[in-house]
Amino acid sequence: MSPSVEQVKDEGTRAQVILAGGFAGLISRFCIAPLDVVKIRLQLQPHSLSDPLSCDGIKGPTYKGALHTMRAIAKQEGIRALWKGNIPAELMYVCYGGMQFVAYRGFTQMQQALPVKMPSSAESFVSGASAGALATTITYPLDLLRTRFAAQGTDRIYTGLLGAVKDIARDEGPRGYFRGLSAAVGTIVPYMGLFFSSYELFHQHLGGKNLPLSSGDAVAGVLASVLAKTATFPFDLVRKRLQVQGPMRTRYVHTNIPIYAGVWRGLHSIWRKEGVRGWYRGLTVSLIKAAPASAITMYVYERSLHVLMAERNDDNLWECYDAYADDYDD
Repeated sequence: MSPSVEQVKDEGTRAQVILAGGFAGLISRFCIAPLDVVKIRLQLQPHSLSDPLSCDGIKGPTYKGALHTMRAIAKQEGIRALWKGNIPAELMYVCYGGMQFVAYRGFTQMQQALPVKMPSSAESFVSGASAGALATTITYPLDLLRTRFAAQGTDRIYTGLLGAVKDIARDEGPRGYFRGLSAAVGTIVPYMGLFFSSYELFHQHLGGKNLPLSSGDAVAGVLASVLAKTATFPFDLVRKRLQVQGPMRTRYVHTNIPIYAGVWRGLHSIWRKEGVRGWYRGLTVSLIKAAPASAITMYVYERSLHVLMAERNDDNLWECYDAYADDYDD
C-alpha cells in the first residue's frame, strides 16, 4: 500500500532530508551534465535553421539538434567540454537539492498548522513554489556561472571558478551574479508548484510499485517533470540569454546573442524575431534531460532517505540494547 501524502512529508529528520536531497542532486547532475550543456547551447542560439537569412554573418557554430550538437561539441572542443560548468553546477545541485526538500517540508508543516486547511494539491503547489523560489534565489550565482562556462567555446573567457567570481565582481558588480533572476523565479515558482503537486498525485498511485525497467517513484518524477517543464520553458530560455549579458557577451560560442532589457521584453523580442518556436528552442533536449534528472533525483532521494532512516533506527535499537544491558548488569 502506498504511503499517504502526510506520511511522505513527515518522513525523516531535517538532517536526513538535507543529506538525502543533496546527495540526490549531486548524482543527478553528474549523469545529465552533457545534456545540460547541449540544452544551454541550443537555447543561446538566436538564429533558426528554417530561416537562412537569420544565419547570415554568424561566426559561431550552427547546431541542428541534440545529437548533432553533442557530436559537434565533442569533435570541436573535446569530450570534456560536455561537462563544462559542472563544478558550479554540482555545487548548485547539492545546495539546491537540500534546500528545496527542507524548505518544502517546512512550508508544508507551516500550512498544516494553519486553522484553515487547503486541499492537498493546493498545499503541495504552494509549498513547492515557495521552496523553489527560496532555493533558486540563494543558489542563483552558481546557476549563472554554470551557464557562462557552458556557453564558452574554444575561447576561454574565464580561467576557473574563482577567476570567474572575481571577474564578474570587478566588471559587473554584485548585480552581475543575479542577471535573469526574475526570469528564474518566474520559472521556478510555477515549475516547482506544478512538479510537486503533480508528483504527489502520481506518487499516490505509482509510489512503491515495481514497474518494468523502473520504480513507481521514478516514473512519478518523470511525468511530473515533463508536465512542469513544458509549461514553463519560455521563461527558462530567456533566463539563459539574460545570464550571458554583460561585457563578455560577444565572446561566447554564439557571438550574436541579443541584448534584452528584461524578461517580458526579451520574450517579446524572441517572439517577434524568431516566432513562437523561438520560445521553445531546445525544448526536446530539455525534456530528454528533465526526465532522467527528475527520475534519478526522486529515486535517489527516496532510497537515500530510507537508508538514513534505517540506520538511525538501527542506532536506536543498539541504544536500547545498551540501556537494557546496563540495567541487567545493575
